Amino acid sequence: MAVSAFTQPIDRDFADINITPLVDVMLVLLIIFMVAAPTLTKSVEFNLPQPAPHIVDPPQRIHLAILADGSVTWNGAAQPFSALQSLMEVEAQRDAKRPPVLEIDASGDADYGVVTRVLAQARSARLDNIAFVQR
Repeated sequence: MAVSAFTQPIDRDFADINITPLVDVMLVLLIIFMVAAPTLTKSVEFNLPQPAPHIVDPPQRIHLAILADGSVTWNGAAQPFSALQSLMEVEAQRDAKRPPVLEIDASGDADYGVVTRVLAQARSARLDNIAFVQR
């Protein structure tokens, strides 16, 4: 041990690094990876959803306007309310694979009862693809 008048004695035993905790941690990590590695290499089979084919020809659109006075127009032509049911049934049966889109444009001042009757007629005619539009 070297001693000087101005310094404290230097002990060489404290200069060594204790690697026992480091070896313990490394062995634990090695065991964890050895246990986890086989589970990471197993594959899991599952089916991903496939993208829908792009529809080139969009479905036909039927514009039905309900005016404030309760009158209705079918693709711009005024129709009596009693004729709506038959018009909807004809359009629903025209192309069963791609039913048309019924676009309903109800005026803000239109009677709510008229709108609900139109929706009930569309449902009974099996026109399920309904869109509300507003100008």
